[in-house]
Amino acid sequence: MITDIKKSAEQKMQKSFEALKVSFGKIRTGRAHTGILDHVTVDYYGSPVPISQVANVNLADARTISITPWEKNLISQIEKTIRDSDLGLNPVTVGEIIRVPMPALTEERRRDLTKVVKQEAEDAKVSMRNIRREANGHLKNILKEKKIAEDDERRGQDEIQKLTDYHISEIDKILQAKEVELMAV
Repeated sequence: MITDIKKSAEQKMQKSFEALKVSFGKIRTGRAHTGILDHVTVDYYGSPVPISQVANVNLADARTISITPWEKNLISQIEKTIRDSDLGLNPVTVGEIIRVPMPALTEERRRDLTKVVKQEAEDAKVSMRNIRREANGHLKNILKEKKIAEDDERRGQDEIQKLTDYHISEIDKILQAKEVELMAV
């Protein structure tokens, strides 16, 4: 019973941590990476499809993403989709290749993005604490129902606290790495 509660809490914490990593991946730095286009979809014969499923997406250099569509008729559509997305990118077509240069970030924009990253990390920590509170509540309920002893309940709370501490330290690590990445010129 305690192991089920612990396993459930661990799964929820891991999902929350993965969501934070995905969210951090969307926050762009001055450096190009193909993952920035993961959530951008293009209309392909009436269905929204991620760009990576209709084209080769590669890095041309540190500040440029190159996209080579598999079908030539998609070039203008992909270019328009990227331009209209919320990423603030301005793609340029050169022959059959779409080049997406990453604009350099200003110092002020870097500071703003750092604040955003810190807020997202704090939200993830709050999520971890809420999961801990929920798991501890389950432990208290089964203690009240006399299904477990007090020592087992205390041990379960300690294990859940260790899980929480571990995930919060992981959040701090990726936050620190993202801040360094954002502030690097």
